[in-house]
Amino acid sequence: MAVVQQALQGYHYVFEELSDPRTKDWWLVTGPGPLLTILASYLYFCTKAGPRYMKDKKPYNLKNLVMLYNVFQIIMSVYITYIGVSYVFIEKYENRCYSIDFSESPRAMQWASGVWWFFFAKITELLDTVFFVLRKKDKQISFLHLYHHTIMPIIGWIGLKYAAGGQAVPEGSINAFIHVVMYTYYLISGLGPEYQKYLWWKKYLTKMQLIQFCIVVYLNLNSLSSNSCNYPKYLSYLVMVNCLAFFYMFGKFYYNSYMKGSNKKFESVCLKKD
Repeated sequence: MAVVQQALQGYHYVFEELSDPRTKDWWLVTGPGPLLTILASYLYFCTKAGPRYMKDKKPYNLKNLVMLYNVFQIIMSVYITYIGVSYVFIEKYENRCYSIDFSESPRAMQWASGVWWFFFAKITELLDTVFFVLRKKDKQISFLHLYHHTIMPIIGWIGLKYAAGGQAVPEGSINAFIHVVMYTYYLISGLGPEYQKYLWWKKYLTKMQLIQFCIVVYLNLNSLSSNSCNYPKYLSYLVMVNCLAFFYMFGKFYYNSYMKGSNKKFESVCLKKD
């Protein structure tokens, strides 16, 4: 009984006392249960139940639904980007960091709500993989894809639960801007083969993602070196480690998709000349 009591006290301390008091009662934020249930269901469906269900079925025609979904993601990402840009122009970047305003002033609550919208966007983006499964595009469900869609809601939840504001706002807006471009690409590509000629910039989207990771790592390195910043250092370390993992995986994808073939082609041309 003593062990159970200590466990309950520890749970209460971590998920109640340490929480940002402004956001701890918001939807999906009260405790880790709802998010973990969503993610467990997502991974089970996308790796086990979904492919098994679709095994003897034809791919679903979800063109119109996916187009509406892409438009929704573009609008939401534009809104989150707007919040982040507003934040940069309004708040001060002092001592190499954007500190968190934990008050309940209208402005502080606006930034906190922006963090919630970022987190909510990461939940809705899980539908990316669900649509892949239902359209039997299993080859697009890579480890990178699953890792990305699983870890981002977790990081978003931690930021929202304990540090809703500060540096998380501009960092989230950078990611949201990338998603504006990304879902615009998805929207155009879904219009049909005749629109493929307008998608020559696909590889530059991956470059933008790589640049994003570098910027976010730079911002967190700065906040770690600041003694007067109240942005949680553990969150900076978590974000940095994740960005480095992303940089490696996205960099590997970029090399395999856009450079490896070019290198082989260059080598074959050189061999022919020799």
